[in-house]
Amino acid sequence: MTVTEPTPARVSRPRQQRGEGQWAKGYFTPLNGNEQTKKDDDGLNVRARIENVYAYRGFDSIDGGDLRGRMRWWGLYTQRRPGIDGGKTGILEPEDLDDKYFMLRVRIDGGRLDLDQLRAVAEVSEKYARGTADVTDRQNIQLHWVRIEDVPAIWRTLEGVGLTTAEACGDVPRVILGSPVAGISAAEIIDGTPAIEEISERYIGSPEFSNLPRKFKTAISGLQDVVHEINDISFVGVVHPELGPGFDVWVGGGLSTNPHFAKRLNAFVTLEEVPEVWAGVCGIFRDYGYRRLRSRARLKFLVADWGAEKFREVLETEYLKRELSDGPAPEPAPAYDRDHIGVHVQKDGNHYVGFAPRVGRVDGATLAKIADLAEAAGSNRVRTTAEQKLLILDVAPDRVEELVSALEALDLQVRPSVFRRSTMACTGIEFCKLAIVETKKSASNLIDELERRLPDFDQPLTINLNGCPNSCARIQVADIGLKGQLVLDEHGEQVEGYQVHLGGHLGAQTKDPKDVEDGAFGRKVRGLKVTAAALPDYVERLARRFQEQRHEDETFAQWTARASEADLS
Repeated sequence: MTVTEPTPARVSRPRQQRGEGQWAKGYFTPLNGNEQTKKDDDGLNVRARIENVYAYRGFDSIDGGDLRGRMRWWGLYTQRRPGIDGGKTGILEPEDLDDKYFMLRVRIDGGRLDLDQLRAVAEVSEKYARGTADVTDRQNIQLHWVRIEDVPAIWRTLEGVGLTTAEACGDVPRVILGSPVAGISAAEIIDGTPAIEEISERYIGSPEFSNLPRKFKTAISGLQDVVHEINDISFVGVVHPELGPGFDVWVGGGLSTNPHFAKRLNAFVTLEEVPEVWAGVCGIFRDYGYRRLRSRARLKFLVADWGAEKFREVLETEYLKRELSDGPAPEPAPAYDRDHIGVHVQKDGNHYVGFAPRVGRVDGATLAKIADLAEAAGSNRVRTTAEQKLLILDVAPDRVEELVSALEALDLQVRPSVFRRSTMACTGIEFCKLAIVETKKSASNLIDELERRLPDFDQPLTINLNGCPNSCARIQVADIGLKGQLVLDEHGEQVEGYQVHLGGHLGAQTKDPKDVEDGAFGRKVRGLKVTAAALPDYVERLARRFQEQRHEDETFAQWTARASEADLS
């Protein structure tokens, strides 16, 4: 028998790797439709067409590349057409899912609002958005039912008080998270507000960073209250033994279908250095970020491939042209009190009052009433948080209880139950084209049921509902994370439901710095799914088992890590 030897090409030629579409490696030819759309025209340029063409000619005149792409650069998404069930998500063509109305995202960097700004958002909500207003876990406010004809008037109203929708969506630097108690908290290491303001002024709306591979999320805080573990870049307040207060730099965090915790660069930067370092990291993402596949286009994938050491080296040598100082890690801190709910003393002797709407949902009329209550209490400053909550700052001690009573009369709870305080929900199928199930009403109903069934439950317990796998509501880092999907009920019928993630968390699990755990993504029990109708029963059952079985000082996340699958089902 004759044996044919393999050709040299088969045995010695290395496998040709496909390019990731990185500009720094010469891949300037767009490798997918999204990249082509961005190359055809900068998303920032769509504003002129909105103001001069689409607002006059109406929805049907909008170019498809603008409608489902570039308009996001100005905070606009088409919302879901009513009546399309979750089974058709991902199956129908975009034009079949699009309604002729928009979600509009108001960008609120650092969560900072004065009363004129809050009233302007309320006015826009009432006049142009059917009264809708949702406080998001990115410190923005989202409006719905917006007509393209009204967008120029909305911009005039918002920009007249210093607000913007610029780059609130799109492949750009999104809103910058900042501590809602920046400058007033006695526990704050350093106030990051000047850095947030400088980045916003210099870079937001600039063509320098208006074409990134995908969205770029930032957090800057002198406290650990802005989910620094899961942002593309975060600056966390620390004290350097020689250089004093400044920030520790983290990069490459993100959730969605492939979650990653951010990595420390072991680098210390001063407040003055933050904008330059931010721009350097953003530049790395622009130039080296993966553009071939949208599913791998977030910074977290580049950081995972490079590692923190190489990332820092590229940052220093190619972008900053200097070395950064090494620095200390932040002290461990619990995550369960990051929302600033309740009445707290400011370092100037006044108080701030944090309160909880139902899963972030308010309305324009309520926002206007909040502004009136703040003004009556002597305050001109309101803050949004990264937990879908609101704060009123600068309240004199003798006005606190009057304000608390007035807020609670609006169902804005200052001293909420565990369930009201710690339940979060994304937009869901009501408006979102990516969603599979409804979330806001389900979460609100769940709160009511749990308050009725478990009135004495007092342990921290986060419950996050998401309408799809994309994790806008951070399901992987919740005690009970609920990912929306269609499931079979007891009759074999396909109904709305959730895949369950258990024991996810950020930060430390106790207040004792000697007894801490790193953050963890939630545990998935094999086959564990629950219908929307059965959700209150399931969460009640789980909470009662936790109460019965927990060890002294044990958190829910710690319990789920050791509990049997039977106890978690």
